[in-house]
Amino acid sequence: MNSSGPAYPLASLYVGDLHPDVTEAMLYQKFSPAGPIMSIRVCRDIITRRSLGYAYINFQQPADAECALDTMNYEVIKGRPIRIMWSQRDPCLRKSGVGNVFIKNMDESIDNKALYDTFSAFGNILSCKVVCDEHGSKGYGFVHFETQEAANRAIETMNGMLLNDRKVFVGHFKSRKEREAEFGAKAMEFTNVYIKNFGEDFDSEKLRSIFSEYGKTLSVRVMTDERGRSRGFGFVNFENHNDAQKAVAEMNGKELNGKILYVGRAQKRLERQGELKRKFEQIKQERLNRYQGVNLYVKNLDDGVDDDKLRKEFSPYGTITSAKVMTEGGRSKGFGFVCFSSPEEATKAVTEMNGRIVSTKPLYVALAQRKEERKAILTNQYMQRLASVRAIPSPAMPAYQQTSGYYMPSIPQVGGASGWVFCCCIVISLCIHIAFSFCVNTFRDVMPPPIMEPAVHVKGQEPLTPSMLAAAPLLEQKQLLGERLYPLIQALHPNLAGKITGMLLEIDNSELLHMLESPESLHAKVEEAVAVLQAHQAKEICPHTAATTNSTAEV
Repeated sequence: MNSSGPAYPLASLYVGDLHPDVTEAMLYQKFSPAGPIMSIRVCRDIITRRSLGYAYINFQQPADAECALDTMNYEVIKGRPIRIMWSQRDPCLRKSGVGNVFIKNMDESIDNKALYDTFSAFGNILSCKVVCDEHGSKGYGFVHFETQEAANRAIETMNGMLLNDRKVFVGHFKSRKEREAEFGAKAMEFTNVYIKNFGEDFDSEKLRSIFSEYGKTLSVRVMTDERGRSRGFGFVNFENHNDAQKAVAEMNGKELNGKILYVGRAQKRLERQGELKRKFEQIKQERLNRYQGVNLYVKNLDDGVDDDKLRKEFSPYGTITSAKVMTEGGRSKGFGFVCFSSPEEATKAVTEMNGRIVSTKPLYVALAQRKEERKAILTNQYMQRLASVRAIPSPAMPAYQQTSGYYMPSIPQVGGASGWVFCCCIVISLCIHIAFSFCVNTFRDVMPPPIMEPAVHVKGQEPLTPSMLAAAPLLEQKQLLGERLYPLIQALHPNLAGKITGMLLEIDNSELLHMLESPESLHAKVEEAVAVLQAHQAKEICPHTAATTNSTAEV
């Protein structure tokens, strides 16, 4: 069996189809007899730490990796045959399609090993896989050869041959785009026509009499229900494309018995679904473009604010095309949207209305953003803050910052006595915060978790109002907000409370005040921050995650 792999900088093997319980120790025990191993990594989900079903094994010598590939491929570990191949880290090689062969109409008894053994006679195989679901083989698979010449030999020899008494098709692998383009070209030469909306009084013979005027028909069928009644749609298959095309051109949109017919090219289910998906995405994108820069998100609304009052409050700033307060069960959810006719009007409304008190609450007004955009902005802010924290040395209280992860705003450099006093104030503030955190951690097990309601505050501490915040010096405003947010966030994510608090403090103060009053708003922002932290952790721990797919054939 010729399995000599290309000369990679590292003798790295990809091991797939692993049982979820297979560990690095098990793989080491299995592969170490082949030769000295530099590293083994079972790839796992960043959050759940469950195995993703594949691993990478780096040998010191390429010859040892080749020996393992030759002698251990498809051996069973914990009841599953493993699949070994050379690790293909270069995505260009995997996606080029060079040397990639597609096989279909295979007998269900053919597994990865049988497919490998059958095709290895034509050249070195980089990847070999039979596609399966929970019921077993789906009857097709892929073989990726090192060279196009080997792939050509396999196609010329094996296409149309019998494998386990079934004639198989073997051909060059085609990407999805290539298949769609080829299918589109064939679809233009259609002969099968789909007709709907002709009512229950039509049968196959009546449909045939109408459409036979356009040419010879091979088959005509009206679809019926379990009682044999027409379901109002059917198919006519013409002998040639020109007749079918003429029938579509003349009959589509024509009135018949008071109903407007639909006549068009018959499509397969997957094609219809793909077309509907493309139309939906197009409509979605057009809607986003239409509302870009003119749609405002308004929250912290008083319960008494309805659509009319919302429109009235914003009408002085321009022409409003829509104003809607979001409700649930007839009650306001505390936020809504106002759409203006121009970006200039929307910008003016944001400037004038953000922070303005309507009824009893200060509004938060900003341009409406999709969830993906908000997450991207939050990610960018977090990365900038992370970079600045790493770049600026913090001689004061380094151990506290490292252990808690709590964010401290950058402090202006001050010298002399005033600088000493300022540093003392900071130390006192930190001590208070440490004492508070200690109390929370000490009594967490004997006290019920804090309920995120506006009425929940530290004992003896009055609620933080917009006027109180505005009266505080600028440098202290974020500190005040952070002290109120931290215990609430700690109740949700104790281990990440410091980092999440720091991330949220980047947000505008009016929105932070709203989070203190709205448990739903705070919870949503906290979950966005957690997602950002997890994504950042994934990027640091597993930088090569994007390169885990080892064959174009498996795309």
